Amino acid sequence: MTVTSRHQPTGTAGRSSPGAVLMPSEGENMSTATEPSAPRGVFRRFESKFPRGLVIRLIAYLFVGHLFAFFVYLLFVLGGENQ
Repeated sequence: MTVTSRHQPTGTAGRSSPGAVLMPSEGENMSTATEPSAPRGVFRRFESKFPRGLVIRLIAYLFVGHLFAFFVYLLFVLGGENQ
């Protein structure tokens, strides 16, 4: 009966530091590396914290508020020229 050892060699291949970046091996494509899709997770987390209606109202209020501020600014600029 033969006993085989399952441990890694004592080189650096078996070790990984906490901040190490794992690169795909030579035959592995970069797109097959398992990375989470960041935008989809960010949007899900964003929608879970803020309902869609709130976000739409916030954008609308910001746009209308800036439009009103521009109108008031324009009134002062045009009113100042007539003096």
